[in-house]
Amino acid sequence: MAAVCIDLDGIRGRPRRLLSELDDSKRLLPEQRERLFGAVMTHAECVTVHVASPRRIDADGLHRTNLRLMAEALRGVEHVAERCLVDGFHLGPEAPEHARVVGGDRRSAAIAAASVVAKVTRDRLMAGPVAAAHPGFGFDKHVGYATPEHHAAIRRLGPSPMHRMSFDSLAYRDAADVSAADAAGEVAPGPATPVRVERAAPAQVASGAAPPG
Repeated sequence: MAAVCIDLDGIRGRPRRLLSELDDSKRLLPEQRERLFGAVMTHAECVTVHVASPRRIDADGLHRTNLRLMAEALRGVEHVAERCLVDGFHLGPEAPEHARVVGGDRRSAAIAAASVVAKVTRDRLMAGPVAAAHPGFGFDKHVGYATPEHHAAIRRLGPSPMHRMSFDSLAYRDAADVSAADAAGEVAPGPATPVRVERAAPAQVASGAAPPG
C-alpha cells in the first residue's frame, strides 16, 4: 500500500507534462508506469509504502489488512499534507483525517500517483527478490498474477510461502490433490496491493485520464 504527497501546482515544464499522464496504474503500460514512478519519486514531497506478508493477510483477511495498511500509509504523509484522500474507503476514526474518493485513481493525481508507486514497487519485488527466493514459479514473468504458466507451476510445485492460503483457486486444489501437504492459496504480494491512499494538494492538476494491479 502506498501514499503520496505531491503538489502539482509547484511543478513546471516537462515533469508536469509527464505527471499529467497519471492514471489508474492498471490502465497504464509497464513502460508508462516506470516513467511515472521515476517522476513521482523525484517530485513528490513525501512517499510511503507499506507491505503485509501472505501469512498476515491469511490471518487478518485481505480487506482488513488493506484498511490497516492504508491508515499506516496515510500517517506517513499527514505531516506534510494539507488534505488527505483515500481511494474508495473510509478508514475509521483512528486513521488520520481523510476524505473518501470513489474511483480515486481516475479522479485524483495524488491517488493515481500512489497507485503507480504501489504497483511498480510490488511488481519489482515479485520479479526480483521473490523470484530469486522461489525459482521455478516464474514470478519474474507473471509477477504473481493468475496466468496459465503460474497455475501450471503451482500444480507442479505446490504453493510457495508467497501464496495466500486463504485465496481459493482451482490451481491450488489441483496441487492439493497431488500432495496432501499442499494447501490452496493465491499470490499475495507486495505493497502491494496497489495501493491507494493519498494526499491531494489544493492545486492538484487533473489526472491524465484517470490504481492497483
